[in-house]
Amino acid sequence: MRYLYEGRGSQARILIVLAENGSITQKELTERLGIQPGSASEVLMKLENNGLIARTASKSDRRTTEVSLTEEGMRKAEEAAKTRALRHEEMFSCLSPDEKDILVRLLEKINQDWEVRYRDRQKHHNHGGHRNHP
Repeated sequence: MRYLYEGRGSQARILIVLAENGSITQKELTERLGIQPGSASEVLMKLENNGLIARTASKSDRRTTEVSLTEEGMRKAEEAAKTRALRHEEMFSCLSPDEKDILVRLLEKINQDWEVRYRDRQKHHNHGGHRNHP
């Protein structure tokens, strides 16, 4: 699965998140991706240099940077989303539709539990804490 996964802070994942959410702050983007701000800045710079995103100062708070897709970025995001959908279809092709539904429900249950159970650890991690938490 690791081989097939595009990575939390990959360019493709960032484009997909922006396509799903529209213009969001750089801070919100890093939180959604679960990556450090420094890592995001590097990838965002590459995306911006390639004309795929635009970063602008927020009108309500000049200290905040808004990130949005350009037209070319939207096209690339659509391609990335299609590639992801095909990859997921291939990854889970051994499961019947019922088994896929069961798997999704179980993973959602685990995710909800972990969001509550490990909330404090995640906050600590996002604010520069240790990176070796389970």
